[in-house]
Amino acid sequence: MGRLTLRGKMTKKTVLVEQHDNVLVARLDSPPSALMTREMVMELGALVRRADGDPSVGAVVLTGTHSSRFLAHFDVRLIYGGAKRSPKFRASVIRVGLRVTGAALKAPGGSALLARSPLVGLMAWEQMKDVFHAIETSSAVWVAALNGDTGGGGCELALACDYRFMADGPYRISQPEIFLGFPPGSGGTQRLARLLGGRRALQISLEGTPISPAEAREMGLVDRVVAPDALLDAAIEHAAQLGRRPKAAIGAVKRAVREGGCLPLEEGLRFEGAEWLATTTTAESLEAQRAYLARTKELGDVAGLDPATLEEAMARGRFA
Repeated sequence: MGRLTLRGKMTKKTVLVEQHDNVLVARLDSPPSALMTREMVMELGALVRRADGDPSVGAVVLTGTHSSRFLAHFDVRLIYGGAKRSPKFRASVIRVGLRVTGAALKAPGGSALLARSPLVGLMAWEQMKDVFHAIETSSAVWVAALNGDTGGGGCELALACDYRFMADGPYRISQPEIFLGFPPGSGGTQRLARLLGGRRALQISLEGTPISPAEAREMGLVDRVVAPDALLDAAIEHAAQLGRRPKAAIGAVKRAVREGGCLPLEEGLRFEGAEWLATTTTAESLEAQRAYLARTKELGDVAGLDPATLEEAMARGRFA
């Protein structure tokens, strides 16, 4: 069961990272065509681990180094090479293989064993799926600053982020995989359906037609359309503000909405309740609760309804 592979010798970095206060700005650098590569996916995985593990980081902004592209799409040469070598299986059989591969990756030494097995292609897909899922459940806020055309895997990466800002101009965002004879394969159909509803997800994926920044904003595919020269600053400012909120709470909110929100209501309520109970006991939460109660006592009324107290909390990202 071949397919695309994420193996290969790491060479030049494709994710260039610099820190601005509490924000990591990651520039996706894949000249000359701005293609997503297997190396880039693995570097994004390392970026998620850094963002989650570093207490000085509250948010990540992704943007491209190409003058008019965020990411064109995943490198089709890798897909084509894997597909030519791959035996033909029904989707139902491949689903079983992906479950086996996913379980093996979680076992000690599983990755090394899979790399030498016929399941190496499925391992690559599972790893890419895991990286994108790690972004959407990360304890940092992720903002995609789409500095130009964005398609295929680039669109799917943006969909895994919490916010999408797009440069105004002659740019387009799309899921054009249908023209290559396959559907989006890195979460496009699933995240579009959850974000925009099944009807709109079906249209975008079946039609494959490019969507302008204004159209994307109107349908809710992107959150803001910004002048190109102001895009990165706007994304960093937004990320920095949200990234001041307690990291445990950020992760809990994202998991409750994205994972709990897909469950039947009763199970979703338990999912949310578990995240709530787990975060109320963190040091950051206890300190914010103490500060809130002290401010309430000082005011002699509910602190959360006091405009000055609320404005300060919004600026700091917490009651303090």
